[in-house]
Amino acid sequence: MKPQFQRPTGAFIGASWIALLIGALTYLTGLWNSAMPLNEQGYYFTILMYGLFSAVSLQKSVRDRLEGIHVTGIYFGLCWVSLLISLLLLGVGLMNATLALSEKGFFAMSFVLSLFAAVAVQKNVRDIAGIDKTGDDKPKDEQA
Repeated sequence: MKPQFQRPTGAFIGASWIALLIGALTYLTGLWNSAMPLNEQGYYFTILMYGLFSAVSLQKSVRDRLEGIHVTGIYFGLCWVSLLISLLLLGVGLMNATLALSEKGFFAMSFVLSLFAAVAVQKNVRDIAGIDKTGDDKPKDEQA
């Protein structure tokens, strides 16, 4: 079955990128302005990078499977495990952090926003690449 691609709207593309930038920049700004020791800041930074990578990798794997591209079960499972581990590590870190509850909520929400936005950005990139490859968004008279 040939996959059907539909070009995302400019508004959705822009909103996805803006959400990713807002989520990641607010998270990183919170880290920068925190009174945490440098090793704790590094821990939370690494969790953000790991979470973003695992979310994008999982989205790509799901999309590959939907399009009939072979993805091994072990890789697909590792993508899920990685995403869950990043969420677990963030949760454990925040539970044990000496931060105000509002600060913990700030980090959790900016982290989740970043993960969601990274998936949306990856979806848009994949959709546009699929259209550019197949030319599916051109009118029928131009495809000949």
